[in-house]
Amino acid sequence: MQALMPEPQIYVVRTLALIKPDVIDQEEEIEDIILRSGFTIVQKRKLQLSPEQCSNFYADQYGKMFFPNLTAYMSSGPLVAMVLARHNAIAYWKELIGPSNSIRAKETHPDSLRAIYGTDDLRNAVHGSIRFSSAEREIRFMFPEVIIEPIPVGQAAKDYLNLYVNPTLLAGLTELCKQKPADPLVCTLSYTLLTSCYVCFMVRFMVPYNISRKAALPPFLVETKGQLRYTDVKYLPLYLV
Repeated sequence: MQALMPEPQIYVVRTLALIKPDVIDQEEEIEDIILRSGFTIVQKRKLQLSPEQCSNFYADQYGKMFFPNLTAYMSSGPLVAMVLARHNAIAYWKELIGPSNSIRAKETHPDSLRAIYGTDDLRNAVHGSIRFSSAEREIRFMFPEVIIEPIPVGQAAKDYLNLYVNPTLLAGLTELCKQKPADPLVCTLSYTLLTSCYVCFMVRFMVPYNISRKAALPPFLVETKGQLRYTDVKYLPLYLV
């Protein structure tokens, strides 16, 4: 009997990256490495933090011996803040930047960003969120306008699709059937565009919200051998049936 394998799930995670003041001149080089490592730069801004802002950002380090030097260093010049996204972004970004001590990184992770661009334990070139909760807080700190909504999963995610996505798509297809553009090519392109938009939305929605492809498909689409097929032609423009 063939073993049933669970349907693969894909996760896209966001994390915060900082290019610190002492390596701001290498911004383009570092960003190129980031992009070639499979990350997408979702948002980016250059700013200079005050010592008070640095203290708030590194509040979890308050009371440690190096805290005054850390806040002084991070407020010494402009830095670049970026929201990075990719599969398992937090772990991959931590791997790419290497150990926090650049001297140790040069020995154990010579290809890491901190080994290449960092100087010591303090001036270590880049920052990365250490866990999911840290990433959320740090992204909100650097990008206050960003909306990070709670992630629906399971039945809540399916309910969202049934309540908001599928009705909108069906309404669009129905209106397309009623209008019947005189030019068949226009109709074909309109229908293709509409369904393509749905599929693109599903890709963007399923990935961060961890919904299986099968669960995300509307009732008139089915996946067979990796291809989407229509199961109910009543939703198609009549002259395309």
